[in-house]
Amino acid sequence: MEAYTGFAYVYDEYMDNIPYEEWGRYLIELLKEQGVTAPMTVAELGCGTGTVTRMLDREGYDCIGIDLSEDMLMIASEKTYDSEQQIVYSHQDMRDFALPYEAEAMVSIGDSMNYITNTDDLESVFSCVKNGLAENGVFIFDLKTIHFFRDVLSDNTYAENRDESAFIWDNSFDGETCNNFYNLAVFVLNEEGSFDRYEENHCQHGFTREEVLLAARRAGLKSIAVYDAFTHDEPKQDSERLYYIFKRS
Repeated sequence: MEAYTGFAYVYDEYMDNIPYEEWGRYLIELLKEQGVTAPMTVAELGCGTGTVTRMLDREGYDCIGIDLSEDMLMIASEKTYDSEQQIVYSHQDMRDFALPYEAEAMVSIGDSMNYITNTDDLESVFSCVKNGLAENGVFIFDLKTIHFFRDVLSDNTYAENRDESAFIWDNSFDGETCNNFYNLAVFVLNEEGSFDRYEENHCQHGFTREEVLLAARRAGLKSIAVYDAFTHDEPKQDSERLYYIFKRS
């Protein structure tokens, strides 16, 4: 499980094709359907640079953001400071974290949970979630599917060049372990006019629904729903991302 370092500084720039506003509206809709309304507390696991956390804050929720990358959290804190929002950010591993106070809900979107690469660690995440949730608290998160890693992303290379940065992103999928490996080479323009090179290796895992539901049940979380992403439909064979809703039982 790797933390973003060099890529953190250009992450938002290259994520400008992600419809975060649409994702945020869908997430808030799911929260409200489960009775989680402002100003209740929502903690985001794998909050990154805080884009979704700030959306939740604007909706009126009391927000906590947790991430493993100190660089990402520094950027998130700078943005929050500039915007006068009040969000608590905490540098913790989602496999072993504790909140400063109970939350009515926890969320994790943008496939942060795919960085958990085995069922034991997944159960550890769920146990921490249960410990931090208030009674009947809700956990909503997404996961990229095995289909997405194997049939869409696998063995493809992506590259992009912009004025002050560039990246090359290689993918490879291991069908036996269901791990997808990302090799990133990031180039960021420095003050001298040359480019600093950063190399990062990331690994994400594809879980079956059965694995997720079993790990949650063992940790004491009750399954409420599993949706094909951004809908209220049942998962399909070609679903690329699923949303899970659990409650503290």
